[in-house]
Amino acid sequence: MKIYNANPEFGTPMTEEETKNFLSTADKLNVHTGTVDESGEPNVHPAWYYYDNNNNKMYVGSGKGSKKVLNMKKSNVVYYYIDQPTSPYKGVRGKAKVRISEDINYNLPIYEKMMLKYFGNLEDPSSQFLFNAMRTGNSVTLF
Repeated sequence: MKIYNANPEFGTPMTEEETKNFLSTADKLNVHTGTVDESGEPNVHPAWYYYDNNNNKMYVGSGKGSKKVLNMKKSNVVYYYIDQPTSPYKGVRGKAKVRISEDINYNLPIYEKMMLKYFGNLEDPSSQFLFNAMRTGNSVTLF
């Protein structure tokens, strides 16, 4: 992971450890992914994410037919940002190559971690709705 100060005149960049800690503990923040559509126009899409500190990977869940997934199938490069909207302002921005997984057995444990992060439990009706989407093959995991 390379760390850059996005605004050198303001503040200091987070260290790699601070960045990993921010990604793994940021409560219910969305990752915003920037993709390019078939017309060459930019699209920014909010999504939920799970950061695995052990392997330094970010996983993003999305509907199989979503605009971001369709765009990423054409170009696997994505720009992303996660910003904390309250002071002290912090954020992570980057560029990544994406791999799309449609393997339910691989994706389900990742989705469980996302549901725990955003809902706090796996019994929430929204969690169940998303698990059903995953089980029926309508969701994918991006990483």
